[in-house]
Amino acid sequence: MALILTTMWVLETFFNGSRNLYSIFRTEPGDVAAVRMWAVNVGFVNLCFAAGLAAGLWLINIGNTDVGSGVLLFCLGSQVVLGAVLYGSNHYLWRGALAQSLLPLAALICWAALG
Repeated sequence: MALILTTMWVLETFFNGSRNLYSIFRTEPGDVAAVRMWAVNVGFVNLCFAAGLAAGLWLINIGNTDVGSGVLLFCLGSQVVLGAVLYGSNHYLWRGALAQSLLPLAALICWAALG
């Protein structure tokens, strides 16, 4: 998940004006300049969540399981909520909402099942 979020940061921050990505970002060619501000912002939000996921895993691996688990659960839960918000804001974006929330939801379910 952290790799996916980091990839999205790169695409949203540095390549949001690329014609090849118009379909991914649902951007019209005439709207690229207006969309750039929110695309860069969302890109950095994704980077922050990626860093949180990486930090949580690192904390667990060095033995600080309570803090690491809390950070991971927060980041994963946030992605599930954000996916639901994306779908609620525009049902046409259901694919993006699933892409954003399905993997974190699966991770949370596995976490709960494995205790």
